[in-house]
Amino acid sequence: MLKNIGYAAHDSKTPLVPFNFERREVGAQDVLIEIQYCGVCHSDLHQVRDDWAGSTYPIVPGHEIVGRVLKVGNEVDEFKSGDLAGVGCLVDSCRLCTECNEHLEQFCDSAVFTYNSPDKHTGKMTYGGYSNQIVVDKRFVLRISHRLDLAATAPLLCAGITTYSPLRHWNVGKGDKVGIVGLGGLGHMAVKFAHAFGAHVVLFTTSPGKTEDAKRLGADEIVISKNPDEMKQHLKSLDFILNTVAAAHDLDQYTALLKRDGTMCLVGVPGSPHPSPSIGNLIFKRRSLAGSLIGGLKETQEMLDFCAEHNITSDIELIPIQQINVAFERMLKSDVKYRFVIDLASMETLASQENQESLESLDSGVGAAN
Repeated sequence: MLKNIGYAAHDSKTPLVPFNFERREVGAQDVLIEIQYCGVCHSDLHQVRDDWAGSTYPIVPGHEIVGRVLKVGNEVDEFKSGDLAGVGCLVDSCRLCTECNEHLEQFCDSAVFTYNSPDKHTGKMTYGGYSNQIVVDKRFVLRISHRLDLAATAPLLCAGITTYSPLRHWNVGKGDKVGIVGLGGLGHMAVKFAHAFGAHVVLFTTSPGKTEDAKRLGADEIVISKNPDEMKQHLKSLDFILNTVAAAHDLDQYTALLKRDGTMCLVGVPGSPHPSPSIGNLIFKRRSLAGSLIGGLKETQEMLDFCAEHNITSDIELIPIQQINVAFERMLKSDVKYRFVIDLASMETLASQENQESLESLDSGVGAAN
């Protein structure tokens, strides 16, 4: 087994702390990656605090992982030592069902998530990217372009694909008027993608202070959703809405903005349910309310290649792993523009401290013995 060090939550109430654990040895079809950066997703916070129920502790979060390949198995031709590589939300699936055969592994009933999920190889729970290394089957490893800033690429593995996938699925492009609800980790990527696809982008936010940022990111119009007059100006005008807000809120104010046959897709997962939307708001204009998860491996690689071609990355704030608990508290206050990313070089400091403490403990023991 490979020794690893990371940060883990041991229950839903206490802070994350340093944690030593083991990963499996590199198998014939495995890739060992030295993790250099890992994005901090709102779902990390939900899982750590058991907001969705079902968390199994200890949890090492993190599924926006980028780094450099250290070693590959003898049946791996797709990667070699030194390559840049990424790992998103999935590390395995059944590989046999309709979803897997159609490159939609995210919908596989046996999908194995990057953390807090039963690992087929070890029988234990998977551990994520708030750590120094990860071992992943080659089928679930992604190629990362040298053209992109590596730290700012990390959030593409979740925030990026979570917004790219529904925009592609509903064929958003030139001639479409698209609403993006929320300008956080997901929302700012949604604005960038919708703009890159050629749509007219309307950003809905409760924060007037985000207006200039929204324009910089690609929004054509900014609407303060608390202002009824501003909202009325967009009644029955939008072809598609991507709602990225991860808190329960009134959906009716947004479905009313859709044209006939328009769709609002939810990608934010709140800790408590949304109020039930008005059925009349939907049926009298044949509007649709939908949801989307991430993307499959094929689509995620497509998204990464698109980002390399168009120089699209996430707006980030880089932090050392030692600041993760502060980052979680700031996330709850929406105090980040727009994604925290952990610099895992800070893990070396942690390992050095542990080695020094071990040496001091050994010296103390030898002195006592003498």
